[in-house]
Amino acid sequence: MSKKIMVRKAADNEYLHKDFHGAMNLALEYLRKRFGGGAVRDYLRQYAKSFHAPLTRQLRRRGLGALEDYIKKIYALEGAPVSVRRARDELVFKTRYCPAVQHVRRLKQAVSPLFIETERAVYGAICENTPYIHELVSYDRQTGRSVQRFYLAPRPGAGLRRFSAGRHGRQK
Repeated sequence: MSKKIMVRKAADNEYLHKDFHGAMNLALEYLRKRFGGGAVRDYLRQYAKSFHAPLTRQLRRRGLGALEDYIKKIYALEGAPVSVRRARDELVFKTRYCPAVQHVRRLKQAVSPLFIETERAVYGAICENTPYIHELVSYDRQTGRSVQRFYLAPRPGAGLRRFSAGRHGRQK
């Protein structure tokens, strides 16, 4: 009798981590109830700085194109629509719903009131030590629908006119 061997790698499987969303929601609630909102934000920032360190490096090296690629990829893997618009120094993306919020609701869990921080704190941490700033323009807590903006931080003093005490600078 011949033996057949099937060889598979994790990469051969469909991307699926929906249970992560439910577990994350429960973890956020645990932290919020026991240690407060600051602990939730600290945890998410620490997580993002570690897990997304390669993305932060790419953002510094390649600019907003790295973030655009990441956002398109992650939403495609989640099977959720996303609209991305990028200009030279700005990237804006819009979602009709957050797949994580949708999954948590399907589990019949109450979505943590701090689930918004999975957007705000995480993307903020990804942008730390880069020339970019993240802004959560709008967020619907029921659906996770959002508009998010990343833009080049203004250089210190950019746009300010230098003041000189020349003929208009002195008063008698």
